[in-house]
Formats: sequence, C-alpha cells, structure tokens
Amino acid sequence: MAGPRAVVLPCGAEVTALGQGTWGMGENPGRRAAEVSALRAGLDLGMTLVDTAEMYGDGAAEEVVAEAVAGRRDEVFLVSKVLPSHADARGVAEACRGSLRRLRTDRIDLYLLHWRGAVPLEETVEAFESLVREGAIRSWGVSNLDVGDLADLPPGASPQTDQVLYNLSRRGPEHSLLPRCRELSIPVMAYSPVEQGRLLGHPALRDVAAAHGATPAQIALAWVLRHEDVIAIPKASSRAHVEENRAALDVVLTAEDLAMLDRAFPPPESRGPLEML
Repeated sequence: MAGPRAVVLPCGAEVTALGQGTWGMGENPGRRAAEVSALRAGLDLGMTLVDTAEMYGDGAAEEVVAEAVAGRRDEVFLVSKVLPSHADARGVAEACRGSLRRLRTDRIDLYLLHWRGAVPLEETVEAFESLVREGAIRSWGVSNLDVGDLADLPPGASPQTDQVLYNLSRRGPEHSLLPRCRELSIPVMAYSPVEQGRLLGHPALRDVAAAHGATPAQIALAWVLRHEDVIAIPKASSRAHVEENRAALDVVLTAEDLAMLDRAFPPPESRGPLEML
C-alpha cells in the first residue's frame, strides 16, 4: 500500500489528500478513548492532516485531538477554525489562543474562517496575517465561501484552501466554485465527503463497490479524491473505520464507474447557492 497522495497548498506545504475530520468528537466522554485511538490509527496510516474547530463540541473536539497527537505533533498538519462571531480583530486573537490551549500546541498549521458572518473579510484577514507574523498560525484559509465571497477577499489575500460541503449528493461546487478555486490555485477541502453516511445505501454506489470489492463508503471517498486538488476529511470513530477510509486511496474508478455515478448523481446544470451542513 503506497503512502497517501499529497496536495500542495499555495504556501508550498504538502498535506495528505485524505485527512481526518473531527466534527462530533468530544461530545460523549464514553467515546473519547475510541476517538483518540481512531485518530492515532489514522496518523499511523499517513492520514496526518487533522481538521477540527472551536465550534466542535464547544472545544471538546480540539481536546480529543490534543490527546491523539500528544508526542507526535511534528507529524501532524493541524487545521482549526474560528467562528464568524469571533472573526473581528480581537476575537480572532482570543479564539486562536483558546484553540492553542485546548490543542496543547504552540501553533496551528492552517486556521480557517468557519463561514462568512457580519465582520468584514478585510478585518478577519488582517487578524489572520497578524497571527502568522506572531507564529501562532502558519497559514490561513476559509470555509463555506462561494465564488462571490472569494472575490470579496482583500487584494493580495492568499487563502490556502476553501473548505466546503462536497460529495456525490452535493455537487454544486463543480459548477463555478471548483473551477474558480483552480484558477486561483486554491485546493478545495471537502467536508462530509460521504454525506455523514446517508449516501451509502444508494444502489449505484453499491453496484460500483461490488465491482471493485470495496465498500460504498470507499467508492464515495474515491470519487471525491479523483480530483488532484481536492482534500477529503472524513470522520472515523473507530480503527476499523479509519482503515476502511484509508483503503479508498487504492480504489481507481473507471470511466464506466464515473458515468454510472453521474447518472445516479447528476452534475449541476446551473449555479446554485453553496450548501452547508
């Protein structure tokens, strides 16, 4: 099994195309040990990009991540996110300090605006740049921003990614956002790449999976990862689930597979509002 494919960010940093999400972690103390174990298993398999946010479990997910990466921080590319209600100059700095404390680290590798709120993007970007200068974060990016939002970023702004909802049943970004991000050389980070499991009973996915000796989840992940400039961050709460996700990197979808999936999940014919979960 080859190592995970890398995606290069605009800053030159190489990250794994298949990372690990943490949305929903830290919310049940009884699951904490399994969640920590799952994240560590992912690191062992080379899935070293770990995505979290101050919003997840009101900070509890960041604490789970801290436990999972203890002693291995230098292996990990940590991504966290600031809420739009904290996105003013003072709020960004305070939120970042809180995330650093919960993550038990001295820096966040990539810090994202979780979604656009009332604070002017120019103020948020300047706060991010200040944190970069201080060394609290290595780089910054955005999440849930559509084409028009990207155009509203201040001149010279250089987000490292746009993290958006993208999967077989949420193909809207393909119409305008993915092409625009490619023009800007900004990789997209796909959250909920298997639609939180809701996709997995679809007959087309099952048929393609059977042809590959794979699971429907692996096919859904392989479909997202067919783009060289898209990063997927599925969540897994057990070692077995992590191993299943990792094996998706070894699935190569054929033109026939893609055509079948296009028939079952048609690509967008027109531009619509960017979907969020």
